[in-house]
Amino acid sequence: MKTNKKTLVFGASLKVNRYSNIAVNRLLDHNIETEAFGLKAGKIRGHDIKTNLQDFRNIHTITLYIGAARQPEYYGDLLKLNPKRVIFNPGTENPELYKILRDNDIEVEVACTLVLLATNQY
Repeated sequence: MKTNKKTLVFGASLKVNRYSNIAVNRLLDHNIETEAFGLKAGKIRGHDIKTNLQDFRNIHTITLYIGAARQPEYYGDLLKLNPKRVIFNPGTENPELYKILRDNDIEVEVACTLVLLATNQY
């Protein structure tokens, strides 16, 4: 059964040893509808990594895998996607973006997607 928490992995990598790639796989393992955005187009387990943020609709959760230094260029795009929550994985923490999201009624969660999935807290 698929959950209604359609998730966008933001910063998805084609490299299998990257946490963003592992996250896509774990989300799929948990039957969570999963989308992927990255700098390079490709596929993870048959799911497209898209390079255009306009391709995404009805996203419940965005799980971030890009560092704070690269996030500002995406602030507007993240708000346009209007997710219910954004998960800041280790290394992506950004108090400035937390405030912007909260000011727009978007839940901020500083956590590891892989741990949340492994402990059934997703």
